[in-house]
Amino acid sequence: MKTLYIIRHGQTTHNLEGIVQGSGIDSDLNHTGQMQAQAFYETYQHIPFDKIYTSNLKRTQQSVTQFVQKGIPTESHHGLNEINWGHKEGRKITPEEDVYYREMLEKWRKGHTHIAIEGGESPQDVANRQKEFLEVLMQRPEEQNVLIAMHGRALRIFLTLLLNYELKEMDLFEHTNLCLYQVNYTGSMFVITKHNDTQHLQKLKTHSTQKV
Repeated sequence: MKTLYIIRHGQTTHNLEGIVQGSGIDSDLNHTGQMQAQAFYETYQHIPFDKIYTSNLKRTQQSVTQFVQKGIPTESHHGLNEINWGHKEGRKITPEEDVYYREMLEKWRKGHTHIAIEGGESPQDVANRQKEFLEVLMQRPEEQNVLIAMHGRALRIFLTLLLNYELKEMDLFEHTNLCLYQVNYTGSMFVITKHNDTQHLQKLKTHSTQKV
């Protein structure tokens, strides 16, 4: 049995302002993102994690800082990096950019997942590097409880690999900042037991309401 706790990183200022990040923008968590990371830690600190995996980008590493400080072995892997959004990275999403983005999503949903964003990666490119990470992960049976911090589009792609979905179905997997997907490996297949779960963030909403 292997249990994966897969999270998307906490909020960044770029998330808040609608600026495209991708793998080429190494942004930090903002205050809200730090609070989200704290709330996740408070809820899941009792889990005896054997290993933590993050992408090479700071926003994933900052999302699990408190777990790392407990001395849990940690490893960064490029396979977990966000998709490279090419020339769009670092730019605010304008109405024109939004049209292009939606056109690309529609092509991917129709199965053309080999088509890359201009100057960037395709979903298939991301899946290929994630397969390398998955091979590493599955060759380590001693790592039974694993925390993985990654990114939105990359998370969707990774879940299709785990569950043997077609890559064009990746948008079935919704996500928000610091959401959790809990996935159990039974020995022959992966099964989702928590889907885009944000129960650990409810205390933040309560605190915000009380302040108002």
